[in-house]
Amino acid sequence: MKRALITGITGQDGSYLAELLLEKGYAVYGLVRRKSKLDFNNAEHLKGKVTFIFGDMTDSASLLRAMEIAKPDEIYNLAAQSFVTTSWETPLSTADINAIGVTKLLEAVRLVKPDTRVYQASTSEMFGKVQTIPQNEKTPFYPRSPYGVSKLYGHWIIKNYRESYGMFACSGILFNHESERRGEEFVTRKITISVAKIKAGLQDHVELGNLNASRDWGHSADYVRAMWLMLQQDKADDYVVATGKTHTVREFVSLAFLAAGMELEFHGEGVQEYATLKGTDRILVKVNPEFFRPAEVDLLIGDATKAKTILGWEPEITYEELVNRMVKSDIQLLVEGKI
Repeated sequence: MKRALITGITGQDGSYLAELLLEKGYAVYGLVRRKSKLDFNNAEHLKGKVTFIFGDMTDSASLLRAMEIAKPDEIYNLAAQSFVTTSWETPLSTADINAIGVTKLLEAVRLVKPDTRVYQASTSEMFGKVQTIPQNEKTPFYPRSPYGVSKLYGHWIIKNYRESYGMFACSGILFNHESERRGEEFVTRKITISVAKIKAGLQDHVELGNLNASRDWGHSADYVRAMWLMLQQDKADDYVVATGKTHTVREFVSLAFLAAGMELEFHGEGVQEYATLKGTDRILVKVNPEFFRPAEVDLLIGDATKAKTILGWEPEITYEELVNRMVKSDIQLLVEGKI
């Protein structure tokens, strides 16, 4: 039986990955941060199936302890301060977790079980101010946030340990991926929750930032399959994981409302732009400049040819199905009083 350790197991990716590994017969261990109020979040349903270990990416001793307990054949490092906006407010802690934390984990692996295969969750935000369209493994990086910069350190330290110590360490440069389990602070989930509340008459409208920002959106359940495939190869390498299609925030919010039976009409431009329910003057979407980033990433679209060719990976859930699932899920959660 293979043994796997997942950091960040309470996030959307961690929970989907744990389910995948359990289906494949793994013994799964999950690193969880100890809080005054313990919250397993998306991993709540995994109790009794996963062995949880308390630890923190900023605490070397806890990472060494986790390695000694789990003795993993594979590690999936999904733990991060992953909210881009917050990274401007807390740049130092973002760096501690996303950058130095990766090095601490690699050192723990090197000291306890150096043959462990390591997956690092890199991000398309490292491309930032994109230098080529679409972006692939050879595209130069130009991060535009403390989050992107911290992730770039993590990405390069993985490559450095791979080349310096011969460790099986690889990074998945994952483009935006969402799901019904996405955190409520992310714009996609903010939109789908707002749509559910507006549909129920509990909210008047939703306020958003840059509607022109374009992202390559896929579903988390598809992307964790790519993570697993990377660690099954004969040779460690880095891969872009993306759908190859891009959509604006404007398109996302339009499709989300449509999934709830409401069609939007957009009016105006820039900060004056807003959207009404089609055929009425009822405003459902407003632009609020407070939600603009200090440095915006305008267009991200990935070229996953390498992952498709070498890993045999293909996304199965379409963009339209992704949005529809998120809206339907939040409508149901609202009915159940969970949001």
